[in-house]
Amino acid sequence: MDSQRNLLVIGLLVVSFLLWQQWQTDKAPKPQAAAVTQTDSSVPQASTTANADVPADQAPQTHRQLITLVSDQLQLQVDTLGGDIVDAKLLNHTVAQGSSEPFELLMDKPGRLYIAQSGLIGRDGPDSRAEGRPVYTTTASEFRLADGQDKLVVPFSWTNADGVTFTKEFTLTRGKFTVDVDYKVNNSSSKPLEMQFYGQLKQTIAAPADQQSHALMASAYRGAAYSSTENRYKKETFDNIKESNLNVTTEGGWVGMLQHYFVAAWAGEPNGKNNLYTRAVSNNQDAIIGLKEPMQSIAAGNTATLGATLWVGPKLQDEMAAVAKHLDLTVDYGWLWFIAQPMFKLLKFLHSLVGNWGVAIILITLIVRGGMYPLTKAQYTSMAKMRMLQPKLQALRERFGDDRQKMSQGMMELYKQEKVNPLGGCFPILIQMPIFIALYWTLMESVELRHAPFALWLTDLSVKDPFFVLPLLMGATMWWIQKMSPTTVTDPMQQKVMQFMPIIFTFMFLWFPAGLTLYWLVSNIVTICQQTLIYRQLEKKGLHSREKKK
Repeated sequence: MDSQRNLLVIGLLVVSFLLWQQWQTDKAPKPQAAAVTQTDSSVPQASTTANADVPADQAPQTHRQLITLVSDQLQLQVDTLGGDIVDAKLLNHTVAQGSSEPFELLMDKPGRLYIAQSGLIGRDGPDSRAEGRPVYTTTASEFRLADGQDKLVVPFSWTNADGVTFTKEFTLTRGKFTVDVDYKVNNSSSKPLEMQFYGQLKQTIAAPADQQSHALMASAYRGAAYSSTENRYKKETFDNIKESNLNVTTEGGWVGMLQHYFVAAWAGEPNGKNNLYTRAVSNNQDAIIGLKEPMQSIAAGNTATLGATLWVGPKLQDEMAAVAKHLDLTVDYGWLWFIAQPMFKLLKFLHSLVGNWGVAIILITLIVRGGMYPLTKAQYTSMAKMRMLQPKLQALRERFGDDRQKMSQGMMELYKQEKVNPLGGCFPILIQMPIFIALYWTLMESVELRHAPFALWLTDLSVKDPFFVLPLLMGATMWWIQKMSPTTVTDPMQQKVMQFMPIIFTFMFLWFPAGLTLYWLVSNIVTICQQTLIYRQLEKKGLHSREKKK
């Protein structure tokens, strides 16, 4: 077995997988949506009613206001119609490096909608009224977290015709990206009330230009996701939402809209039976994912509080895990998450020691490659032994010709006699590849690398090298590795493919984030050093030198 050929095939499979994944995301034909008539209402129907969706947003525009809430992390705009969050800026995350403009996660702009809605539905819910959602009032147009203040609590009030007061409170906490949304209902009427809380995210399905990836770059997921007792983390793509409606009842759970580095998510009552749902609205232009908490009954003369927590911010694993169970899984490492998560913890620890994410990437690459050195050594030793056997294998081919059965028997006897494992050069690669892929996704998904400088011209590890120095160096080191590794491949076509591999990879890496290219470059340099060391050891044993003479 030709170990070099195996290495080439595995590398091509990995690259093909990344390209196929991106093609499926951006280029594949979209499945046709099911022919189901859907209303264009933003308000879900109550779980215990069979009525059609309630019309929404029917209040006169002149009665609506946008109220600004500002903490040390967030700047929100709340629409008094329904109390929806229609804009959210992350004050400590800028649009671009060096810019003073904060990153805008939620927004309500022409052709680009992404808002967090919430309300009370059911028989007595104010958001289920036939005349439309309530218009709340508050005491000012702007509220700010004061110095020395840990929490900012802003109440919005509305009273119905029966004298029932609904107070919708927004609570922002210093240093956090959470927004607690609580309804305090004072039932001053003479009859019991029934209602339930809902929270949902509504977003335009078409991706904006700044969230579209290069065709050769494996893109981060953009779409909906949820967590339930059956699925810790499950993606619900926009195509799925257009085809059918999600309807899951679970204890606890959360729903969210994901994009690269950032997420907005509603976390439901952790001990309640919540209903998770999706639907497409506005003629399949917008998608909704939301949750409804259990129906509550409020006796006459009593008060009750209903609500949930909204996360709106970067994908910070530790902080999100404290908000809702499995919310940290929105940092999507794919099927190799069990390898990538420990790697991220190690990367974060190294950064705490050196204070530079680029240096941390170099250190984790050295640690990973150093830990896999025994496998690398076994790989190159096996490759050297296999090359030594090539003259004898060629003699067997000439002896047995087209008799494959005798040829196979002869090869197995030769391997047994020479104590060579033909798969010895393949298994180490198969073991190493998942680790390399997991580290790739660790660097790809880590928001900590966004706008993180390394050195010199590399001021942002999350974007491509502006001068393409790292990709060119990576290609050069890959070519040098290929030159150091003589192969027995005699087929002219395979030889040409192998010669072009460094060029192909260099072209691909031109658009890769600098952090990923740095990792690959350092990995190649380590490979060159390890390969040189291993071959010197083999020469001392007489293996590599004998192969060279032949």
